[in-house]
Amino acid sequence: MSEPAKGMLDMSGREETPRRAVAEGYLVADPDAIEALKSNRLPKADPLPTARAAALLAVKATPGLIPHCHPIRVTAAQVDFEFSANAIRVQCEVSACDRTGPQMEALAGVTVALLTLYDVVKNVCPTAVLDRISLVEKEGGRSGHWRRGGGDA
Repeated sequence: MSEPAKGMLDMSGREETPRRAVAEGYLVADPDAIEALKSNRLPKADPLPTARAAALLAVKATPGLIPHCHPIRVTAAQVDFEFSANAIRVQCEVSACDRTGPQMEALAGVTVALLTLYDVVKNVCPTAVLDRISLVEKEGGRSGHWRRGGGDA
């Protein structure tokens, strides 16, 4: 039995292919705080554009934050928000053409967007929580297309 790897995995034998990953997560808070966030009525201005910019910066900075994460050539990234009565869902989709997929970049984007939104609402809703941050879909590479709850697409 061989010894486990002590550093980053060797990706040199993998083919560069188009890859895509989608992650999502939720900020759950009191309905009044969510409504104030939605209507931009909080002390810190422009929460959604700020969270989107933070997510995009996190996507690009991921290899510098996660020790075993390879730098990849990100070709596109998109951040979307969806409101419900007591939550906001953040979804981050990242595309790349490389030897490994952009799952970590999508997860980092969602997490930093949620942290940014938390920072905006924490004074009006100290009970706010980040919830269900997860990879929901990925495609490309050897494993093909995968979707949470749906197996192969």
